[in-house]
Amino acid sequence: MDRRLTLYILLGMVLGLIVGATLFYTVDPAVIKESVSPWFKLLSDIFLNLIKLLVAPLILSTIVVGIAHMGDSSALGRIGFRAIAWFVTASFISIGLGLLMVNLLQPGVGAPIPDAASAAALGEVKELKATEFILSIFPKNVFEAMATNNILQILVFSLFAGVALAAIGEKGAPLVRGADALAEMMLQITGYVMRFAPVAVFGALANVVAVNGLGILRTYVELLAEFYIALILLWAILLALGWVFLRQRIWTLIRYIRQPLMIAFSTASSEAALPKMFEQLDRFGVPRRISGFMLPLGYSFNLDGSMMYMSFATIFIAQAYGIDLPIGTQILILLTLMISSKGIAAVPRASLVVITGTLAMFGLPVEGVAIILAIDQFLDMGRTATNVIGNAVATSVITKWEGMLEVEEPEFVEHPKAPAHTTAGGKAGLELAEDMVEDARTKR
Repeated sequence: MDRRLTLYILLGMVLGLIVGATLFYTVDPAVIKESVSPWFKLLSDIFLNLIKLLVAPLILSTIVVGIAHMGDSSALGRIGFRAIAWFVTASFISIGLGLLMVNLLQPGVGAPIPDAASAAALGEVKELKATEFILSIFPKNVFEAMATNNILQILVFSLFAGVALAAIGEKGAPLVRGADALAEMMLQITGYVMRFAPVAVFGALANVVAVNGLGILRTYVELLAEFYIALILLWAILLALGWVFLRQRIWTLIRYIRQPLMIAFSTASSEAALPKMFEQLDRFGVPRRISGFMLPLGYSFNLDGSMMYMSFATIFIAQAYGIDLPIGTQILILLTLMISSKGIAAVPRASLVVITGTLAMFGLPVEGVAIILAIDQFLDMGRTATNVIGNAVATSVITKWEGMLEVEEPEFVEHPKAPAHTTAGGKAGLELAEDMVEDARTKR
């Protein structure tokens, strides 16, 4: 099923581009916006709503079970410290590489400056305040946090709940078993929802291309090409760092995360890829008690693609207005983005908000954000996919660092209870694979 799903998602992407382009060049734009686009959008919105349905209970159950099974609070602190150290290092690399590439390539030189009407379309931008962000981390109502899918607040409550259940021991065992069953149920539902992913991918891309056409890519081709070159370099650095710890298994990791990667790219949604990421890291050999802690933390504090985008876009806008920023100012921008970017998980359309706040802080033209709004969807696809890679590598490396990385499940095994082949050799091979799967799950 996994290989077929990968093929179907790729097919959905290609068909979405073809159908969207055909409609854009053959149907009246007003008809597309009023009659066609809402139906395409409906396909992707249904999928995203179903994914959002999974996120809160999945994160809550996996973190609670992971911490309760970890038992040793010193292990939790050690993993948390190593995770934060990795996230800070990756942040400096991402933002620094973005600044380096935008200065070398200078995509903003000659870019179209928006008029006042375009800039006004941005609307009022909420100011980012450190005190408000810190307060927003701590939930006042866990049910409200789950209802709004506030990952940071769910993470905080789950940490308290997991530590408390570990502390009370046997008394908390029924709740731990219940959380474990909830996590398994949510992963089973994830399997059902993922069958709809190719249709959602088709709808998302067909909608974007039908409304904007492929011409918008030609208009901004230089910015898109140079930004994706910078992203590819970041991918290479992240994977090289992963290779230092994982060695040859880094190639296996890439193979296992290809589905969440394509889902994240085509939908431009990190949430859409999260449930599938849990499943694939399970198969790669990451115990759920590690991934259940690392992934929600990473999706809040380790958004490598988004951080590179923010530094790239900030300097790009300065270049478009012919503003020459000295290296000292650019370093200050880097440090500002390092701090402000850590709050973006709780802010709608987060990257643009952080960029706008940074521009205002350094006296740069805020209306310049309108330059990139037209192709923000395509930029978002690349940075979201990069976030997935960064968190997959970080989770796998920390697991290896802790000495907890297990043997991966064979890719051809769809389910440990799948029917055996008719030949004796097929039966023996499948039985061996089933034993490997069962042993890995027992260890967790």
